[in-house]
Amino acid sequence: MLIKVGDDRTSNIDLVLAGLLSSIAGALNAVGFLIAGSFTANMTGNISAFADNLANGAIAMSLSFMGLVAAFVCGASIAALVIQAGEKRKLRSIYALAITAEAVILLLLGVVLILAFAHPHETILVIILSLVMGLQNAVTTMISQARVRTTHVSGMATDIGIELAAIVGNAQSRQDAMPKLKLHSFTLASFAIGGVCGALLFQLVGSWLFVIAASVLFLIAVPEALRAHRL
Repeated sequence: MLIKVGDDRTSNIDLVLAGLLSSIAGALNAVGFLIAGSFTANMTGNISAFADNLANGAIAMSLSFMGLVAAFVCGASIAALVIQAGEKRKLRSIYALAITAEAVILLLLGVVLILAFAHPHETILVIILSLVMGLQNAVTTMISQARVRTTHVSGMATDIGIELAAIVGNAQSRQDAMPKLKLHSFTLASFAIGGVCGALLFQLVGSWLFVIAASVLFLIAVPEALRAHRL
């Protein structure tokens, strides 16, 4: 799931990756809204909020939304640079290691909040979550050659609309569209389900949600990293 790249991947591998990581992304996105009223995976909404607040003279608020966008871009850039370096060295575990890094960040965030070492400002929390979302989206985009984007909901919804139109065409267009429609619909549904579960869990367990999310990511990534080193 986190070893094969691009055309070496099967549709089933992409489905599993999309389902698992989109669920995590949806949960973290929902938690970001509960914490600070901001969606950490919704860059379209954050840009719109930046423009709206700037136009209304709320400079500090507008900059906070731009900070989320900058954090997302930074996370994606860091992931891309690390993956490119790993690929140059033919490190097959690089994608699994990148997801492991995401897990470490979430685990540390959860531990800090649970043990009350400090009480980071809400803005700092959602900036960290936006960075994590950018990292994850870059990993899934690069490993699947842009077939899987775990946080890009507006793009997935657009693709679903295009693919629904394609299935009313000829047999060839239906054959081409159906795997994409299945993948994007499943990804969108997983993101939504993850959001619901994340919101409910956060209300029940609070900051332990970050530890739970990190644990799931470790379970996904660590075995893949070990398997990659054995190949």
